Amino acid sequence: MKILYFHQHFSTPKGSAGIRSYEMARRSIHHGHKVTMVCGSYGGGKTGLSGNFTKGKRVGSVDGIDIIEFDLSYSNADTLLKRTKTFMKFSIKSIGLVFTENYDLVFATTTPLTAGIPGIFARWFRRKPFVFEVRDLWPELPKAMGVIKNPIVLSLMSFLEYVSYRSACRCIGLSPGIVKGIEKRGVTLDKIKLIPNGCDLNIFNTDVKSWRPEGVEDSDLMAVFTGTHGVANGLDAALDVAKELKKRGRDDIKLVFVGQGKLKPQLQRRAEAEELTNVIFCSPVDKAKLAELMSGADIGLQLLANIPAFYFGTSPNKFFDYIAAGLPVLNNYPGWLADMITEENCGYAVAPENAKLFADALESASEDKGKLEIMGANAKKLAKASFAREDLADMWVEWVTGGK
Repeated sequence: MKILYFHQHFSTPKGSAGIRSYEMARRSIHHGHKVTMVCGSYGGGKTGLSGNFTKGKRVGSVDGIDIIEFDLSYSNADTLLKRTKTFMKFSIKSIGLVFTENYDLVFATTTPLTAGIPGIFARWFRRKPFVFEVRDLWPELPKAMGVIKNPIVLSLMSFLEYVSYRSACRCIGLSPGIVKGIEKRGVTLDKIKLIPNGCDLNIFNTDVKSWRPEGVEDSDLMAVFTGTHGVANGLDAALDVAKELKKRGRDDIKLVFVGQGKLKPQLQRRAEAEELTNVIFCSPVDKAKLAELMSGADIGLQLLANIPAFYFGTSPNKFFDYIAAGLPVLNNYPGWLADMITEENCGYAVAPENAKLFADALESASEDKGKLEIMGANAKKLAKASFAREDLADMWVEWVTGGK
């Protein structure tokens, strides 16, 4: 089967972005299918193509995946208007491919929500099967965050969401809340599959060498956050924790933030102004270097802003990277991941916006390394038993290509 796969923010493991689409495409090829990936140029991501763009695009093959990359750069630091323009340009160019490429099935994954537009055209104008994967609920999340307030824009997004879901032959949700959100828009459960993000056990293995950033001693407890430094992540709450730890004289507990994002400069200025020497910011790294960093860490930080829509409506890559690396996880908001952490005894789940409880958990981790090792072993066990990427990718391929 020939799959035309739309993911605007596609990246190989050479980049610092999530690699779900890369792994799903590779597994599809393993099962005998052909995949053409359509994407843009994402800051932090690497498509694997390096040639010049011709008439706004470049094409090539990377690890068996045929890639069409549009010359549309995107960064989390872009303004909302600039991002919107980039999203719409990508959709328009993608629609053109729907009518010119040779394929059997269209697959599209968010974000952004506009990723579903070429699938809608393929479904209704070329009568091709369309499978839609939902990574975040839009417009519910931006509305809850206050990022988008214009009622006309929200109504248009809601309409696009509805048409995308109802045009798709099958849908995929990455979390229990996303599955429920799709169902609420009138899609029956027999057309929705829960396939969360997975653990790359081949990358985050115990054989990698470990490293720690400058400023982190071997005797320190190193708590690491890997991911976007944006509004959704609520990282000011973590700086509140750093401030609390400083008050307690716990300079032996270091918070390490790895990644990029719109709010990173602001967070760095705050840390400097408040003399939070227990906070260390690092540039994004590729998956191999990230695995080495996690090998040197003691605990992973799963952080989000305290927005109820996040509780069951997200499936963060970083959580699955942490447990793949055998790291205990400290989670600062309720929901399905917090419940899992508690049930599997693979970390700490604390109430949101409570710096003292958060600091208490880090102190507990620092003072009882034996307990921390048990939690890490439980995390690795959970990763292997329930979230191995290869197993989830096999499930994905079967569902996308028409299996049940």
